[in-house]
Amino acid sequence: MAKSAQVQSIQKQSDKNQSDLDPFEIEFLPQFEQGRGPREAFVNEHGVVIGDHEYESDNSPLEQWTAETDPEVMAGDEWVHPFKDVGFQSAENREYFEKGILPQSGIFTHPDKDVSYEPGQASSKKAEDEAEA
Repeated sequence: MAKSAQVQSIQKQSDKNQSDLDPFEIEFLPQFEQGRGPREAFVNEHGVVIGDHEYESDNSPLEQWTAETDPEVMAGDEWVHPFKDVGFQSAENREYFEKGILPQSGIFTHPDKDVSYEPGQASSKKAEDEAEA
């Protein structure tokens, strides 16, 4: 099936099953809706349909994975739907995109690990721990 025929088929199916929001969509604030990209499913440059929630596709590198496959081939915006991504359902993303609440800083820090030093240097926390032992 040609890419344009694939997209048309997806759009027709989408029109038939249309509800206000897709199960993976959230209520974006107006400033986050503009310039995001298409709301409908699309075919990326690898011939994989993005946004139809059918994650098995003959053209997907996941279906053709070998030891030689570079994982980078599936990195980038072309693999993420701008409105229908499961990641939008996280509490942090909902607070940001629906309510405008900025994420708290330091959410990826670890209370007893100091990652703010250069590789190969001992951290001050490690030195303190060794001194206490």
